[in-house]
Parts: sequence; structure tokens; C-alpha cells
Amino acid sequence: MEYQIPTVLMVEDSAPLSAVYQAYLKHEAVTLISVASGAEALQQLPLLQPDILLLDLHLPDMSGMEILKHVQASALGISTIVMTANGSLDMAVDAMRLGAHDFIAKPVDADRLRVTLRNTIEYRRLNALVSRYQNVYPRDQFEGFVGASVSMQEVYHTIETAASSRATIFITGESGTGKEVCAEAIHRLSGRHNRPLVALNCAAIPKDLMESEIFGHVKGAFTGAVSERIGAAGRAHGSTLFMDEVCEMDLELQSKLLRFLQTGCFQKVGSSITEQVDVRIICATNRDPLLEVAAGRFREDLYYRLHVIPLQLPPLRERGDDVLRIAEVFLRNFAREEGKRFLRFSDEARRALLVYHWPGNIRQLQNAIRQIVVLHDGLDVTLNMLPALLRQDHRLQPQTPEPMPQTLMKTTIASEGSIRPLAVVERDAILQAIEACRGNIPHASRLLEVSPSTLYRKLQGWQEQGLLPDNHK
Repeated sequence: MEYQIPTVLMVEDSAPLSAVYQAYLKHEAVTLISVASGAEALQQLPLLQPDILLLDLHLPDMSGMEILKHVQASALGISTIVMTANGSLDMAVDAMRLGAHDFIAKPVDADRLRVTLRNTIEYRRLNALVSRYQNVYPRDQFEGFVGASVSMQEVYHTIETAASSRATIFITGESGTGKEVCAEAIHRLSGRHNRPLVALNCAAIPKDLMESEIFGHVKGAFTGAVSERIGAAGRAHGSTLFMDEVCEMDLELQSKLLRFLQTGCFQKVGSSITEQVDVRIICATNRDPLLEVAAGRFREDLYYRLHVIPLQLPPLRERGDDVLRIAEVFLRNFAREEGKRFLRFSDEARRALLVYHWPGNIRQLQNAIRQIVVLHDGLDVTLNMLPALLRQDHRLQPQTPEPMPQTLMKTTIASEGSIRPLAVVERDAILQAIEACRGNIPHASRLLEVSPSTLYRKLQGWQEQGLLPDNHK
């Protein structure tokens, strides 16, 4: 594929700022064109058909959000980077929900602008390669994954294409969707496969030991440091470091991780000697990183560094017949391990597997099939062999709820003390939905039938007012 210099259209109404940004990007391999208004931008978009739009959200003649909506509707394949003031992070979140690729908070730092632009260019390059293979026959198995759904074909292509790159990959997805399997696949297909993948679960390590686990320590650095220890960064030299649940990391340590990503250098705890390593970073989280940034729990600049190649793993409930393919693989494997005769699922059991919502995703499915194989025997897995949760799904066994006793209804309505303000009821309902979805805002928004941006705005407002309980901060 012949490389073409990308065209960047910058929309910035301030002439001094426009000149500053052009100076920042002077040595970048891009064709940069600048306009000063939304009207000019809308005029130039169909003519230039730029690869990247660098868009100020606050323009004198129209909102940058209007331009973003126009870009999305035009289907020109433009990647948009929005620029907004620090106090308008909620607008940036809304912009991301409308299809923006990334955002930069003002005042714009030169390095941040260049890194964000390079990341976007690299993302477009890899995405173009993925597009070339969209018509390749679907695969039902790939590097530890099982599934032939369209969403998983896209995951396979992204893994294949991005594996050879040095770019950082940011994997997101609910618990149990296979983030570690994904990291292992990327490493196996990379040029670093001859060295072992180094994995680190940031949620499983105590806060006071995390720095030592990542960077190591010298003898006597702290109580209990009886010998020198090489950390994950040192062990991953020439290989890949997988940092699972990276959003659980303490803010202070996040700054040290950022410095490590920028320079490739670190110091062991208790040491003044700087060491340099060659490490490829893959990170993962089951949280929404944008929400973590908005809430102040995850550094914005670290997000920029890590979010080069985003890879979203779909939940099992959105993968259609993949649940049956995966269940059949588990059934064969566990039957062989346990010396059982199971060959297939009955029609009723298959339907039950398909309609269940699988909040624990593949991990939950794996445990369910193992339970079936251990506790039962036969050739067919029948409906009554399934765990109770699957059999009691309301879509399989619809039940008419018992009417509320009239006395209770009257008591509830008549008691003024039981009536809560509507705003409180709304807040509690939203927080309960988010908790039930294990912090997955997009999933909660679908169940509540509202947009994710609405939930983000409400959460941010409640946080500013001090109305969020501790477990939601």
C-alpha cells in the first residue's frame, strides 16, 4: 500500500492560537490547512476531504458539535480530534460519543498535540489495513478465541494488523470477555514472541507494593526488601508488558508510569540509577476510561499515551450464535477431562444459552458448562441440567407478577414520609443500573434507554455537588 501524506484541516478561530498550533506541527509529515470559522470548515470539508479534522468546539458562528455531526453524517471517513477548554470535559465526552476519535484539553501542549496527531495517523493506517481484509472468509477460531460473529472478525483483524506495530494497545471490555487472551494473541503474533509475555494485574497488587512490582527495588529499599528485585518493566525488556486493570492504579504511580512510557527509563525503588528498557505496552480495563478521566481517577495525559490503538471486546450477549460455538468447545473439552459422554445441547438448552444475558461473559459460560459436565451425565445437555439462573430467565419462563396488595398500595401512597423527590429517585435508579452493569456506562444507558452522554453529564453534576456515594466516586 503506497503511503500518502495525510491532510489535516484545523478549525481554530483565534489567529494567534492557529499560528502556535501550526508552529507545533511544522515538522510533522502532514499537509496542514487552517480555517477560522465553522462556515469555512463546512465549505472545505467536501472539497478537501481531509483525513483528520482538528476541531475547536467553541467557534464564533456555530458549535463545533454541529460540525462533528455533519462529519459523521457525511460518511467521509474523517477522524476528528476535538479541542476544548479544561472546564468543558463533559463536552469532550459528548464529542467522543458522537464519533470523535480523540480530544485535547486547552491550553494545548505541543507534545500532546503531536502525540495525539501521530496516534490518530497510526490508527488510520492500521484501520486501512484492517479494511483490506474485511472480505476474508470468517474464522470461527483465532489465537485462543472462538467465535465467527462480525464483531469478533473485526477483533481478529485488528489483532493481526496491530501485532507487528510497536504502538501501545488499549483493550477495553467487560470482565470475562477475554482481555488477557487478546493480549497473549497480540504478543504471539508480534516480533517479540520469542520472549515471554509479562502480565501484571494492577487490581490484585496492594497500593504500597505496586511501584516495586512494576519497576523493582534494591535491597533495603523498605522493610522486607531483603534482596534486590527486578520488576515487570525489567523482565519485559525486549518483550511485551501487559497491564491488566490499569485504571485501578494509584494517581501518584500513574505519573511515574507516564514518565516511563515517554522515556523508556525508570529507577528501581530505593535506587538513584536510571535504567532503560525496550518494552511494548498492552493495557486493559473493564471500566470506561473516559469516565475515569472525567472523574479525575485517571490522568488525562496518561490516557493519551496509552490510547493509541483502541480495541473493544464485545460482551458475549452481543455476539449472537458465538455463545453456542463457545459452549460446544467447552462441552467437548470438559467431557474429555471428566470422562463423560456429552456430545451436544438439546434445542431447549441451546435456546436458553442464546437468550440468557451472560453478565459474567465467557468466564461465566465456562463455569456453567463445567458445572453441567461434573454434575450430570448423558449424550445431550438438557434444559433441566442448566444452572438455575439460566433456567429461570424471564424470557424462558415468563411469569405474571403477583398484584400488590391493596393495603400495601394504600399505605405506600398515603404515607407522605415515604415520598422522595423525583430527582432523588432518578439518581438512585441510575446508580443502581450502573452498579448492576458493573460500572459499564454504555450498557447501563441501553437498559435505561438514554444516551451514554446523558449519564456522563448527570454523574459529573452529582459529583460536583457531592451527591455521589463513595462506591460511585
